[in-house]
Amino acid sequence: MTSLVRMRLTGFVRSGRILAPLIAGMVVLGVIHGGGKSAAAPAYGYSAVMFFPVFAWLTKVLLDAEPDVQRRLARVAVGPAREAAAGALAAAVMGSVFCLVAIVAPLPLGAIRGPEPGEPSVGASVGLGVLAHLLSLAAGVGLGALASRAVTRSIRAGITVLVTGAVLGVVLGLRGSIAPWLVPPLMATARALAAVPLPPAGDLWLLSGWTILWCAAVFTAYAWLRRSRS
Repeated sequence: MTSLVRMRLTGFVRSGRILAPLIAGMVVLGVIHGGGKSAAAPAYGYSAVMFFPVFAWLTKVLLDAEPDVQRRLARVAVGPAREAAAGALAAAVMGSVFCLVAIVAPLPLGAIRGPEPGEPSVGASVGLGVLAHLLSLAAGVGLGALASRAVTRSIRAGITVLVTGAVLGVVLGLRGSIAPWLVPPLMATARALAAVPLPPAGDLWLLSGWTILWCAAVFTAYAWLRRSRS
Protein backbone atom coordinates (compact mmCIF):
# COMPACT_ATOMS: atom_id res chain seq x y z
CA MET A 1 0.00 0.00 0.00
CA THR A 2 2.95 2.31 0.63
CA SER A 3 3.92 2.08 -3.02
CA LEU A 4 0.37 2.95 -4.06
CA VAL A 5 0.36 6.01 -1.78
CA ARG A 6 3.71 7.11 -3.17
CA MET A 7 2.52 6.61 -6.75
CA ARG A 8 -0.58 8.74 -6.19
CA LEU A 9 1.38 11.50 -4.52
CA THR A 10 3.93 11.51 -7.32
CA GLY A 11 1.23 11.66 -9.99
CA PHE A 12 -0.56 14.46 -8.13
CA VAL A 13 2.56 16.61 -7.92
CA ARG A 14 4.19 15.88 -11.28
CA SER A 15 0.98 16.33 -13.24
CA GLY A 16 0.65 19.86 -11.87
CA ARG A 17 -2.73 19.16 -10.26
CA ILE A 18 -1.30 20.34 -6.96
CA LEU A 19 -1.09 23.92 -8.24
CA ALA A 20 -4.77 24.86 -7.90
CA PRO A 21 -5.16 23.78 -4.23
CA LEU A 22 -1.73 25.23 -3.48
CA ILE A 23 -2.68 28.63 -4.88
CA ALA A 24 -5.98 28.50 -2.99
CA GLY A 25 -4.06 27.78 0.20
CA MET A 26 -1.76 30.75 -0.39
CA VAL A 27 -4.80 32.98 -0.92
CA VAL A 28 -6.30 31.75 2.35
CA LEU A 29 -3.09 32.56 4.21
CA GLY A 30 -3.02 36.01 2.63
CA VAL A 31 -6.61 36.73 3.65
CA ILE A 32 -6.19 35.46 7.20
CA HIS A 33 -2.82 37.00 7.99
CA GLY A 34 -2.64 39.96 5.60
CA GLY A 35 -4.52 42.42 7.78
CA GLY A 36 -1.86 42.89 10.43
CA LYS A 37 -0.80 41.14 13.59
CA SER A 38 -3.26 38.95 15.44
CA ALA A 39 -3.36 36.74 18.49
CA ALA A 40 -2.15 33.29 17.53
CA ALA A 41 -4.99 31.08 18.79
CA PRO A 42 -7.94 32.80 17.02
CA ALA A 43 -5.87 33.33 13.85
CA TYR A 44 -5.07 29.62 13.65
CA GLY A 45 -8.65 28.67 14.53
CA TYR A 46 -10.19 30.60 11.66
CA SER A 47 -7.34 29.58 9.35
CA ALA A 48 -8.36 25.96 9.99
CA VAL A 49 -11.96 26.80 9.04
CA MET A 50 -10.91 28.42 5.77
CA PHE A 51 -8.59 25.55 4.93
CA PHE A 52 -11.44 23.02 5.22
CA PRO A 53 -12.63 23.49 1.60
CA VAL A 54 -9.00 23.57 0.46
CA PHE A 55 -8.36 20.18 2.07
CA ALA A 56 -11.57 18.79 0.55
CA TRP A 57 -10.68 20.13 -2.90
CA LEU A 58 -7.13 18.79 -2.61
CA THR A 59 -8.49 15.34 -1.75
CA LYS A 60 -10.95 15.30 -4.64
CA VAL A 61 -8.32 16.42 -7.16
CA LEU A 62 -5.82 13.86 -5.90
CA LEU A 63 -8.31 10.99 -6.02
CA ASP A 64 -9.64 12.04 -9.43
CA ALA A 65 -6.14 12.29 -10.91
CA GLU A 66 -5.90 8.52 -11.25
CA PRO A 67 -7.56 7.04 -14.37
CA ASP A 68 -10.51 4.75 -13.66
CA VAL A 69 -8.84 1.73 -15.24
CA GLN A 70 -5.70 2.21 -13.17
CA ARG A 71 -7.78 2.52 -10.01
CA ARG A 72 -9.58 -0.74 -10.78
CA LEU A 73 -6.27 -2.49 -11.38
CA ALA A 74 -5.05 -1.24 -8.02
CA ARG A 75 -8.18 -2.64 -6.36
CA VAL A 76 -7.43 -6.03 -7.88
CA ALA A 77 -3.76 -5.86 -6.87
CA VAL A 78 -4.08 -4.76 -3.22
CA GLY A 79 -7.76 -5.29 -2.45
CA PRO A 80 -10.67 -2.83 -2.25
CA ALA A 81 -10.12 -1.76 1.35
CA ARG A 82 -6.40 -1.07 0.98
CA GLU A 83 -6.89 0.70 -2.34
CA ALA A 84 -9.49 3.07 -0.86
CA ALA A 85 -7.39 3.61 2.25
CA ALA A 86 -4.33 4.41 0.13
CA GLY A 87 -6.16 7.26 -1.57
CA ALA A 88 -7.32 8.79 1.71
CA LEU A 89 -3.86 8.33 3.22
CA ALA A 90 -2.20 10.03 0.23
CA ALA A 91 -4.56 12.99 0.63
CA ALA A 92 -3.83 13.14 4.36
CA VAL A 93 -0.08 13.14 3.75
CA MET A 94 -0.32 15.95 1.21
CA GLY A 95 -2.74 17.85 3.43
CA SER A 96 -0.28 17.56 6.33
CA VAL A 97 2.24 19.51 4.26
CA PHE A 98 -0.37 22.23 3.78
CA CYS A 99 -1.01 22.18 7.55
CA LEU A 100 2.69 22.67 8.24
CA VAL A 101 2.85 25.66 5.91
CA ALA A 102 -0.31 27.17 7.43
CA ILE A 103 1.16 26.90 10.94
CA VAL A 104 4.72 27.99 10.22
CA ALA A 105 4.30 30.68 7.53
CA PRO A 106 2.69 33.38 9.74
CA LEU A 107 5.50 33.28 12.32
CA PRO A 108 8.46 34.63 10.28
CA LEU A 109 6.11 37.05 8.46
CA GLY A 110 5.25 38.76 11.75
CA ALA A 111 1.54 38.06 11.45
CA ILE A 112 1.35 36.67 15.00
CA ARG A 113 1.73 39.03 17.96
CA GLY A 114 2.73 38.16 21.48
CA PRO A 115 0.11 37.20 24.05
CA GLU A 116 -1.78 39.78 26.07
CA PRO A 117 -3.00 39.20 29.65
CA GLY A 118 -5.31 36.22 29.77
CA GLU A 119 -4.21 34.84 26.40
CA PRO A 120 -2.21 31.61 26.03
CA SER A 121 1.46 31.72 25.12
CA VAL A 122 2.50 31.61 21.48
CA GLY A 123 3.78 28.06 21.96
CA ALA A 124 0.48 26.87 23.43
CA SER A 125 -1.42 28.69 20.68
CA VAL A 126 0.67 26.99 18.01
CA GLY A 127 -0.16 23.63 19.58
CA LEU A 128 -3.86 24.49 19.53
CA GLY A 129 -3.49 25.65 15.93
CA VAL A 130 -1.96 22.32 14.97
CA LEU A 131 -4.93 20.53 16.59
CA ALA A 132 -7.45 22.76 14.77
CA HIS A 133 -5.79 22.22 11.39
CA LEU A 134 -5.55 18.46 11.87
CA LEU A 135 -9.26 18.30 12.73
CA SER A 136 -9.98 20.38 9.62
CA LEU A 137 -7.75 18.11 7.54
CA ALA A 138 -9.51 14.94 8.71
CA ALA A 139 -12.92 16.43 7.91
CA GLY A 140 -11.71 17.82 4.58
CA VAL A 141 -10.33 14.47 3.47
CA GLY A 142 -13.67 12.88 4.32
CA LEU A 143 -15.66 15.43 2.32
CA GLY A 144 -13.25 15.29 -0.61
CA ALA A 145 -13.46 11.51 -0.68
CA LEU A 146 -17.26 11.63 -0.86
CA ALA A 147 -16.98 14.13 -3.73
CA SER A 148 -14.48 12.03 -5.70
CA ARG A 149 -15.32 10.67 -9.14
CA ALA A 150 -15.21 7.08 -7.90
CA VAL A 151 -18.24 7.87 -5.70
CA THR A 152 -20.22 10.52 -7.57
CA ARG A 153 -19.52 9.17 -11.09
CA SER A 154 -19.73 12.67 -12.67
CA ILE A 155 -17.98 16.03 -12.45
CA ARG A 156 -21.23 17.91 -11.83
CA ALA A 157 -22.27 15.68 -8.94
CA GLY A 158 -18.79 15.78 -7.44
CA ILE A 159 -18.63 19.58 -7.51
CA THR A 160 -22.13 19.76 -6.01
CA VAL A 161 -21.14 17.52 -3.11
CA LEU A 162 -17.90 19.45 -2.57
CA VAL A 163 -19.43 22.94 -2.61
CA THR A 164 -22.52 21.97 -0.62
CA GLY A 165 -20.44 20.25 2.04
CA ALA A 166 -18.02 23.18 2.33
CA VAL A 167 -20.83 25.74 2.65
CA LEU A 168 -22.83 23.68 5.14
CA GLY A 169 -19.67 23.13 7.19
CA VAL A 170 -19.70 26.87 7.91
CA VAL A 171 -23.44 27.65 7.90
CA LEU A 172 -24.48 24.78 10.17
CA GLY A 173 -21.50 25.50 12.39
CA LEU A 174 -22.67 29.01 13.24
CA ARG A 175 -23.81 29.75 16.76
CA GLY A 176 -27.46 28.84 17.18
CA SER A 177 -27.49 26.39 14.27
CA ILE A 178 -30.47 24.04 14.16
CA ALA A 179 -28.35 21.00 13.25
CA PRO A 180 -24.68 21.53 14.19
CA TRP A 181 -24.18 17.78 14.57
CA LEU A 182 -24.48 17.31 10.80
CA VAL A 183 -21.11 18.93 10.19
CA PRO A 184 -17.67 18.75 11.82
CA PRO A 185 -17.17 21.28 14.65
CA LEU A 186 -14.84 23.59 12.72
CA MET A 187 -16.63 26.80 13.66
CA ALA A 188 -17.05 25.63 17.24
CA THR A 189 -13.31 24.96 17.44
CA ALA A 190 -12.54 28.41 16.02
CA ARG A 191 -14.84 30.04 18.58
CA ALA A 192 -13.18 28.05 21.36
CA LEU A 193 -9.71 29.20 20.28
CA ALA A 194 -10.90 32.82 20.10
CA ALA A 195 -12.26 32.78 23.65
CA VAL A 196 -10.35 34.58 26.42
CA PRO A 197 -9.57 32.72 28.54
CA LEU A 198 -9.54 29.47 26.64
CA PRO A 199 -12.24 26.93 27.51
CA PRO A 200 -11.35 23.91 29.68
CA ALA A 201 -9.33 21.13 28.11
CA GLY A 202 -12.40 18.91 28.33
CA ASP A 203 -14.16 21.09 25.77
CA LEU A 204 -11.31 20.61 23.31
CA TRP A 205 -11.42 16.85 23.88
CA LEU A 206 -15.17 16.95 23.20
CA LEU A 207 -14.61 18.82 19.93
CA SER A 208 -11.94 16.31 18.93
CA GLY A 209 -14.25 13.39 19.71
CA TRP A 210 -17.04 15.04 17.74
CA THR A 211 -14.74 15.33 14.72
CA ILE A 212 -13.62 11.71 15.04
CA LEU A 213 -17.21 10.45 15.15
CA TRP A 214 -18.20 12.62 12.16
CA CYS A 215 -15.21 11.39 10.16
CA ALA A 216 -15.94 7.78 11.11
CA ALA A 217 -19.48 8.15 9.73
CA VAL A 218 -18.26 9.84 6.55
CA PHE A 219 -15.52 7.30 5.85
CA THR A 220 -17.94 4.44 6.53
CA ALA A 221 -20.27 5.93 3.91
CA TYR A 222 -17.33 6.40 1.55
CA ALA A 223 -16.24 2.78 1.94
CA TRP A 224 -19.79 1.51 1.36
CA LEU A 225 -20.27 3.69 -1.73
CA ARG A 226 -16.91 2.66 -3.15
CA ARG A 227 -17.75 -0.99 -2.67
CA SER A 228 -21.24 -0.68 -4.16
CA ARG A 229 -20.19 1.43 -7.15
CA SER A 230 -17.02 -0.36 -8.22
